[in-house]
Amino acid sequence: MNGVFDFGEQIDGYPVRVLNERAVRAGAGIVFFFAMVAFMNAWLTGNFQPTRVFVVAFLVDFTIRIFVNPRYAPSLILGQWFVRKQQPEYVGAPQKRFAWAIGFVLALTMLYLVVINSVIGPVNLIVCAACLVLLFFETAFGICLGCKVYNLFHKEQAQLCPGGVCEVAPEPRLQLRWTQGAVVAAFVGLVGATAFWVAGRAPQPASQQAARLDTPRAGVDAAEAERCKVPDFAKAIGHEQKWKLHNNCL
Repeated sequence: MNGVFDFGEQIDGYPVRVLNERAVRAGAGIVFFFAMVAFMNAWLTGNFQPTRVFVVAFLVDFTIRIFVNPRYAPSLILGQWFVRKQQPEYVGAPQKRFAWAIGFVLALTMLYLVVINSVIGPVNLIVCAACLVLLFFETAFGICLGCKVYNLFHKEQAQLCPGGVCEVAPEPRLQLRWTQGAVVAAFVGLVGATAFWVAGRAPQPASQQAARLDTPRAGVDAAEAERCKVPDFAKAIGHEQKWKLHNNCL
């Protein structure tokens, strides 16, 4: 019998409570999509309102996952619906709960920084990037990075991992060959050369553009000019233009 507040399902033949990995990956993909939209909107336009809305939704979703039941988390409900015609792949629930707890802490951090205090700086950028990386690895590769951290803090190692990686060693025939590595290296080189060529055809040199951005606008008083002075951390990461955009200095 599975209750309302049970984490995972108890299914005969499995040593621990389990979750459907297909639904979990689908849910991660849904969350990743909206996270990327909110992140890029803030990055490109300086509008953090969608990010604040997403952070609240993200926190509510993960609160339900951890403290109520994953069955009732909105993203997992949608994920389960999308994969409803696929054969379930059951994985251990304990390590997923630990991994989602990491996401919950990141969501609380973003709530404090972005929603409550409207902080704009490298800290929330790092936290947001960490969320995106965790979600991307989950949905793209089926790799739960938080689950790997689980084994570092628990005596009992994770069981029933996606793809059977906890129980089965990878087959030698599936290992990458040097020829495949050479193909990837050549591809990266081609993309890099193309990017270099495209950058060389830019209509305006980056140095002139940066100089233009550092020039105070006409009519701006001294206080406004001081407010819009780009901090050192933004200059160090080449973030001058984005910093001005995010702080309404353009």
